[in-house]
Amino acid sequence: MARPTSPSLTEAESRIMAILWEKGEATVRDVTDALSAEYDLAYTTVLTTIRIMTDKGYVDFRKEGRAHIYRAVLTQTGARKKALGSMLGSLFDGSPRRLAQHLIEDEELTLEDIEALREEFLSRKSSGKGEKS
Repeated sequence: MARPTSPSLTEAESRIMAILWEKGEATVRDVTDALSAEYDLAYTTVLTTIRIMTDKGYVDFRKEGRAHIYRAVLTQTGARKKALGSMLGSLFDGSPRRLAQHLIEDEELTLEDIEALREEFLSRKSSGKGEKS
């Protein structure tokens, strides 16, 4: 039985996306070479992962001769939103307030961090960006 697709990027997909975000476009060989400094991955492993990411709509490609040149479709911001939404739903009952409370209580946010968040919140509120529709 096939595993269900992850609502956010897997670790392997995140590594590949980081390279595509950095380079803009890359072949499977480019990605494999970039990952080889830290990970011992076969070309076919990277190819399979990129094909899965293409099926999920995270990357797209164009053909140049026999080569496929891949580029990220999913932005870093989009990836963060997917991951955060998944985490909120599974760990915090969908509550941003519970996440914020966790960060304040367990992650040792400084007063400076909290003040910066407050400034961002007030800035968004005054510009109308933070309002729910």
